[in-house]
Amino acid sequence: MNRRMPSVAEAAPEANATGTTLAGPRSRPAVTTARLAAAFAAIYLIWGSTYLAIRFGIEGFPPLLLAGARHVIAGIVLFPVARYRSGGRPTARNWRAAALVGILLLLFGNGAVCWSEQTVPSGVAAILVATVSLWMVIVEWLRPGGARPSGRVFAGLALGFSGLIFLVGPSHFGGGGRVNPIGATVLALGALAWATGSVFSKHIELPRSPLLGTAMQSLAGGVALLIAAFLSGELSAFDAHRVSLRSALALLYLIVFGSWIGFTAYTYLLGVAPPGRVGTYAYVNPVVAMFLGWAFAGEPVTLRTFSAAAVILTAVVLVITAPHRTPNEPEPIPAPGEA
Repeated sequence: MNRRMPSVAEAAPEANATGTTLAGPRSRPAVTTARLAAAFAAIYLIWGSTYLAIRFGIEGFPPLLLAGARHVIAGIVLFPVARYRSGGRPTARNWRAAALVGILLLLFGNGAVCWSEQTVPSGVAAILVATVSLWMVIVEWLRPGGARPSGRVFAGLALGFSGLIFLVGPSHFGGGGRVNPIGATVLALGALAWATGSVFSKHIELPRSPLLGTAMQSLAGGVALLIAAFLSGELSAFDAHRVSLRSALALLYLIVFGSWIGFTAYTYLLGVAPPGRVGTYAYVNPVVAMFLGWAFAGEPVTLRTFSAAAVILTAVVLVITAPHRTPNEPEPIPAPGEA
């Protein structure tokens, strides 16, 4: 369930090839139509497929252990590559910022998704995570100096929330059984945590390289997930013999596509696009997730879930087509090539 990027009004000095410490807010990555299209395709389609991968993964791995292993492995591989390409050395302040965002996004956000899919179908989980878009806009609005959403964005968010209420309404309302209330509540709280971390990351001192920031957040959030898995007893109860080939492949898919590709694309977008527009991935993901869950996991698509998805897709059109730029919003500033 992120983003972020600090204010670019005062860009910090660039890191040099000798490894000068990065300091100050990050500048925004360079923006091109091709990059935007590829990044949005990644968070729309790849992240939509990760819900099914999580469903297959927790067949053999405990949920928090699955998420922790995914992000720690992704971070271990990505960090040295990011350090080499950025030529910078993260400061203690950078690490504290990355830990804060990583815990909000990965421990509370992604961890909530993995845990909830034990009782909530993957397609329905994706629909519930759509509240990220709502919370991102609201948190951005309520923060000091935040921008008030336009009337069209308000209408889109209200419509999207209505679709979610329709989804989790009373039992058998609208042609389908009720979603597990505990799983739904955990998903809603996880979406709020993800949205909060996404907005916070724009205003704290993360490394200027989005790739390096992604690696650091993966490491910090992944370690936090493994600690949570240990404290919850998942590690002691884990039986490696239960891990099927499908579960192992699901973990590999989550690392390569969900973390390395999808999370990096998300980091880039949060540096160049308004939070409300970036958060619309949570409206598209449910459609992808529902189709894949139906096609490959036999999850039923009821009248309720189909109708809720239709309402949410209408909402995303309103949010995406609404003007977002405010008069005082700075223009994107080109960043180093590794972005």
